[in-house]
Order: sequence, then structure tokens, then C-alpha cells
Amino acid sequence: MPLLVTDYSWTQTDSAVYISVPLKGCKAEKVDILSTDEYLKVHFSPHLFEAFLFEPVDDVRSTAKVGNGVAVISLSKRTNKIWEHLMITTNDKIKQKKIREKAVSKYQEKLSLASIFKAEKQHAEKKYALETMMKLEKEERDSIQKMKETEREKTTSDLATWQLRQKSEAQMKHQSQIDSQNKVKVMTEKHDNGCSGCGKVILDQTANSEAKSKKDQADLPAPRLAANIKVTFTPRVFSTALRESRVPEEEEWLKKQAEARCAVNADVKELKDLKGSEKNPDWLKDKGDKCFVTGDYLGAVNAYNLAIRLNRKIPALYSNRAACHLKLRNLHKAIEDSSQALDLLTPPVSANAAARVRAHVRRGSAFCQLQLYAEGLQDYQAALKIDLHNEVLQADTQRIRDTIQGTAAQPETQ
Repeated sequence: MPLLVTDYSWTQTDSAVYISVPLKGCKAEKVDILSTDEYLKVHFSPHLFEAFLFEPVDDVRSTAKVGNGVAVISLSKRTNKIWEHLMITTNDKIKQKKIREKAVSKYQEKLSLASIFKAEKQHAEKKYALETMMKLEKEERDSIQKMKETEREKTTSDLATWQLRQKSEAQMKHQSQIDSQNKVKVMTEKHDNGCSGCGKVILDQTANSEAKSKKDQADLPAPRLAANIKVTFTPRVFSTALRESRVPEEEEWLKKQAEARCAVNADVKELKDLKGSEKNPDWLKDKGDKCFVTGDYLGAVNAYNLAIRLNRKIPALYSNRAACHLKLRNLHKAIEDSSQALDLLTPPVSANAAARVRAHVRRGSAFCQLQLYAEGLQDYQAALKIDLHNEVLQADTQRIRDTIQGTAAQPETQ
């Protein structure tokens, strides 16, 4: 049962009514206001204010403002006159119920019309956008087609001009050959008739023709010289091409690696007896790796421990120490070191992909040996996302799934 609000206040002018309803600490977004020409409701759980208005109002021009702990409703009167009361004085529950139902029906109809109008407006906007896009595409197609036609006409014209020029040159060459043959024929006839100077004329023409041929050959350009063009590429730390790489993440990874190499703490007491070269985390890491290969897992752990005390920002130290803990069955320590390595292997880039796969596999293996197969499966799946084509990972992941399904099926078979 809602609590009715009675401490409201109202004022009026000839053209409007102003109602102030205190919200009693309720937030503005939780206030529900319904207004029609004869009925007003302000609901904020568990309080309720409703008014069966004395005269009809224009609900289209009416407004409501909610804020500062009060709801102010401005109702515009349909007729300019002073009201005797804010609400009708009748206590007829049936009449009030009818007015309330009528108001709710009008409000729902108003919402329905608004929804229809909104849908029609959206449809019209989409239609306009589609028509505009089609128009732009048509203009673009027409422009491209016009360019094609222009180029086609230009090409056709150039081809026709070239054909006419070739035909004209061929005709001139043919005519020149005919004239030359006629001259030779005339000279031969004169020679046969006893003309002594004809032989000299023929020799002069032959010499001129040979000289012209040599001149034409001399005018030809010299062949181009052969040479090699040297192409150089910008050196990159990562194996992927620059266009396929995520430059911000790669720069952040390189910066973290540089900081890790510089963050060396040489004041560790256990390292005072070591030589200068032996106080290098990389030297200790190599020593731990050799111990691991020979099966001296405790020696490897000690080497990694000293390296980590020197520099706590090299992820390979934690990952390799996790592998040693797996061999020594220190499973919880293996999980901690693998998690620390994964925290340092950020952001994920191609340069640290293999290291992330190893860390996930080592942590997943430790989980599985603790019989926490669901957690182990998550790590193996994460490793498989990085190295999709690793058949060993695929087989191990499927084996863990089969183990989980077998474990879940055991209670049902008992």
C-alpha cells in the first residue's frame, strides 16, 4: 500500500497551475510522473501523489522538473480563470477509478503514437540516407563511365592517327621504291645506248645511299648499361613486418626489457664472495640452465634465486625456476613462479609469445598434478590460443578434457 503525499503545495495564475511535491530523499531517476488533461500522478516508492484535477488542462504544453529534492509540475490551463480547488471534491471511488483508467489509457495511447512516430521518422531517415547513398554512387558511376568514354575516344583517335601516319609512310616508301626503280631503268637504257657518264651517276647514287645508311646507324642511341640496385630494409627487433605489428605494445615491451637489464641490485650479501662477472643475472641464469640440463634441480633453483635477488624484472628467471619446482614436486611454488612470469610478460607481443606459452604450460601442469584440472585446462587453452598449430598442446588439452569428463562421470556410474 503506497503512502499518500499530503505535504504538497500549489499556486496558480489565470493561465497555469504550479504544484510542488517533496520527494523525501528519493533520487530523481526513480521518480515516475504521469500527466493527462484530468489526472496527475507522481510516484516514488513507497510514496504516491495523485490529483484528480479541478478543470481540464493542456497536457501537451505542461512540463515537469525534478531536482533538489522536489518535483515541480507546471500545468497549462485550457481556460483562463482561477480555480477554487486543485482537485475535485468528490470522494466517489468509482468515478476516481474511471478517471484513473482513462488517464492510463490516454497515456498508453500517447506512448504508442510516439513510438509509431519515432519508428516512421527512423524509417524516413534510413530511406533518405539510402537514397542519398544511391545518388552518390550513381554520380560516381557516371563519372567513372564518363572518364572511360573520354579515354576510349582519346585512344581511338590516337590509334586512327597512328594508322593514317603508318599508311602514309608506307605509301611514300612504296612510291620512293617505284621512282628509284624507274631511275635505274632509265639509266640502264641510256647506258645501253652508249651514254658514257651513266655508270658514274649510278656509282654516285650507290655511294650516297651507303653514306645515308651509316648516318642513320650513327644516330641510334647507345644501349643502356646494366647495373644492380641495392635495397636496404630498416632493422627490426621483432620478426613480424611493421605493418602487421602493434607498435605501442612492442615499444612498451622493449622499454620494460631495458629497465629490467638496468635494475640490478649488487648489494646482496650472498654475492660478496663472487667475482664481478659472476654478479651478472644473465651469468647466473646460464648457470641455472646448465644445472637443470644435468638434473641438478636444487642447484638450478639456487642459481635462479640469486639472479632474482639481483634483478626481479626478468620473466625467464621465474619461468625457469617454475620448471625446477615442477621437477622437485614443489607444485604451489611452481604456480607462483609461473604467475609471476606471466605478469612480467606484458604486453603480449610476438617476441614473448614462446615464453608465455611455456609459462602457461608449466602452471597448467602444476594445477593438473594438484588435480585442479579445470584451472589447468584454462592455462592449456590459453597456451593453445598463442600457438594454434602445436600438436603436443592439442593432445595434452584433449587429454585434460577427457580427464575432467571422466571425473564428472564417475559419481553417476557408482
